[in-house]
Amino acid sequence: MSEYIKFTCEQAATEITSFGGLAELNAYRRKLLQLRLIGVDANGIGFGNLSIRDGTTKNFYITGSATGRKPELTLADCARVVAYDFEKNWLRYEGSVIPSSESLTHAVVYESDAKAGSVIHCHDSKLWAALLNQAQTSSKAVDYGTPEMAYEVTRLFKVTDVQSRKILVMAGHEGGIVAFGKDLEEAFAVLMRERRERS
Repeated sequence: MSEYIKFTCEQAATEITSFGGLAELNAYRRKLLQLRLIGVDANGIGFGNLSIRDGTTKNFYITGSATGRKPELTLADCARVVAYDFEKNWLRYEGSVIPSSESLTHAVVYESDAKAGSVIHCHDSKLWAALLNQAQTSSKAVDYGTPEMAYEVTRLFKVTDVQSRKILVMAGHEGGIVAFGKDLEEAFAVLMRERRERS
């Protein structure tokens, strides 16, 4: 398992069935790659991930860990998260690839907002610096991919207007931004709006 994965996980099935959002996921992933909002850093470490809710369930399809280098994803590069427990820092998934290290953060967005259908986690140092403490911001003491981050995102949903603004900043994860929406089109539009307003 990758050193960047902080949860324990259990593989429920080695394959996932084809899902309708794969073409859309790849289309928005290409745009994010072109903008360098996801990809691989100078040290060869992948960053950024996308997910799509599975219908009206709490399950979701997410890009796999260490797929940032790939220009296009196949079904084998995605995982379907089918169960999770924040307290135990655990999740169960289907697929041949381990879900992204940020899976629990995606899970808490879907759990907190019934209308959220997609989540984008990207890195944009300039936008991150501009939004830090101007948009809903997680505690600097909280690291990415941890149960504490899941609880922190839950807190933001309870005490801020993150649900209407649809973007949050991870203070303890430099460059880390999470945007969400009813679909990837809306989540991407939220990101682009914030970039335009701060360029």
